[in-house]
Amino acid sequence: MAHGSAHFDVLAPRSPFYHGPFGRICPDLPPWDPKLPDAMLFEIANTHMVERPGMEPAELKGQASVEALEAEFGSTIPAGYTYFGQFVDHDITFDPASSLMRQNDPNGLRNFRTPRLDLDNLYGSGPDDQPYLYDADDKAKMAIGAVEGRPDLPDLPRFGDRALIGDMRNDENAMVSQLQLAFLLAHNTLVDRARAADPDADTHTVFERARRSLRWLYQHIVLRDFLPRICLPDVVSCALCLDTACGGRKVWKCGLDDVYGWKNQPFMPVEFSGAAYRFGHSMVRNAYQTNFPERGFSDPATGDRLFVPIFDNVAGSDGDDLRGFRKMEAKNCIQWDWFLEMESSGGPFPQRARKIDTKLANALAFLFEGAAGEPLNVLAFRNLKRGIALGLPSGTDVARKMCLEPVALEPGEPDALWYYILKEAELGGGNSLGRMGSIIVAAVFSGLLKGDPNSWLNIAPCWTPSDDPLLRPGEDNVDDPNWTLASIIRLAGIKPDGVGFA
Repeated sequence: MAHGSAHFDVLAPRSPFYHGPFGRICPDLPPWDPKLPDAMLFEIANTHMVERPGMEPAELKGQASVEALEAEFGSTIPAGYTYFGQFVDHDITFDPASSLMRQNDPNGLRNFRTPRLDLDNLYGSGPDDQPYLYDADDKAKMAIGAVEGRPDLPDLPRFGDRALIGDMRNDENAMVSQLQLAFLLAHNTLVDRARAADPDADTHTVFERARRSLRWLYQHIVLRDFLPRICLPDVVSCALCLDTACGGRKVWKCGLDDVYGWKNQPFMPVEFSGAAYRFGHSMVRNAYQTNFPERGFSDPATGDRLFVPIFDNVAGSDGDDLRGFRKMEAKNCIQWDWFLEMESSGGPFPQRARKIDTKLANALAFLFEGAAGEPLNVLAFRNLKRGIALGLPSGTDVARKMCLEPVALEPGEPDALWYYILKEAELGGGNSLGRMGSIIVAAVFSGLLKGDPNSWLNIAPCWTPSDDPLLRPGEDNVDDPNWTLASIIRLAGIKPDGVGFA
């Protein structure tokens, strides 16, 4: 997930009659505000939400037993889904005008990123309005760059160090950067298939066919692959289901529309964007293994593997980490069968995301995104401050509103909605969100999908990826019965078991 802005004064109206880009799913509940000075809130964050120093020193020194690390910290969720969650977040939420340093008119709050799963973080405003995102010689295709000094390795198109993409946040780290690249390449593959299927089609038609197939596959992955990994299965199964209606029709029904409902169009609930969907912060690891050709083993004799810090916050270091906003290097290209479940995965791979719990990795304890010693460099403190500024209710109050038995908090633990959702997940084992967190996240995603007039749920309710002629263009095409996030890597043509292409 993104670290989030350090600005906090954006509020959404509490009126039940307000239906704008942002809103609330619990407008009737009072805000949780402990009325504590920042110093005390900072101490709470450090005491309860920052990983204990020294918990993963072996990982960062490249001397760890992979199996021991996975057993101690790993969930059942492959690490790639941590950054797919970030990618999705950047698709549905973006508010560049908000500022926590000034008082905004709540009714003027705008979500400049459409609250739809439509890949506008990929396509931007389209080839006419943002031509620099597209191939100069073929406007149906996305522009692709290359790793400096390695023309054989693709990268995001760049102007200097900065990526030219629909959302600059998707260059924040090597994982989400390479995921953005995979989606760009997958689109270009679908363009080639669309042209092969209809050589007489014009550029606009080819582009729209490819974009629709990729959007629908992406929506399918969110609903059928991502949500079942992060939410409780029974919640996902009832959140959105295909029912038989009068006359034998098939209609998608939202089972949680009493939790998240809207009138004219979906809005972004602050309980989701400011709390529930920030669970991904706890899934981030201190370090990862990136690929075999460049970084495979630190000691081939012993089999010790080289872990690369996601953010190297050690004073005097050379910055050899996975942070983005700079030119991609071959050593940071992602070997996807080390991050996702693929046929070529084996041994200790794929790496696993950290468990969803109340402890954030050391790498997120001090982000150094502001002045040295600035409390907002501590992500846990920043999230607590954001929840207070947004006027979010307590976790206990939301649980009671849903008639759920509140979880027991220890003395000193904050009843902030974000923390409560992490605590609930932690008490359940950390392999998924707990019940309340699952309900909020599944309700919002199902509502966004159902509320998008261009989603496959509304245009072709019985569509599946296996029915799509571009996703399965011929009998000789490799069958992909599961259609998971790994399907995007396959479509992109990226070699999953090393740097380069198949």
